[in-house]
Amino acid sequence: MNDHKTIKEIEKEIVDEFSLFDDWDNKYEYIIELGKKLPPLEQEYKIDENKVRGCQSTVWLVADYRDGKVYYKAESDAVIVKGLISMLIRVLSGQTPEQILQAKLDFIQEIGMTTHLAQTRSNGLLSMVKQMKNFALAYKIKNSAIPNDHGYRSAEAKNN
Repeated sequence: MNDHKTIKEIEKEIVDEFSLFDDWDNKYEYIIELGKKLPPLEQEYKIDENKVRGCQSTVWLVADYRDGKVYYKAESDAVIVKGLISMLIRVLSGQTPEQILQAKLDFIQEIGMTTHLAQTRSNGLLSMVKQMKNFALAYKIKNSAIPNDHGYRSAEAKNN
């Protein structure tokens, strides 16, 4: 998926790609192109519980946990939003829950996204990041549970 690159390495790639464009019209076109390359989300996941709250557009986001890493899939009905979520997936998918939770996602600011998006799009972007981090947190908590005779308890409790 990301060939075992770190979040920082992937963020740098995106910043470098955006530095090739002189103006925001070209950057928006690039974001739209990224969105067009995002694989469509299976219809079975396009349900209300998978919608990202706080987005003006409809965004469906799902996550899967395999081999200690979180993998995301998403789709939106808006082309710009589809491009934004494709960048977030590129950066965060295939990383561990801990890495995702610690990610500062500086590339968003570095490419100028925070100053060139409308307020509603910025709020939606923050909602998507929050949901992705919530998935990571849920997988981290779920996978730190250690089974015992009385159910599950945290890994910390195991040593007490």
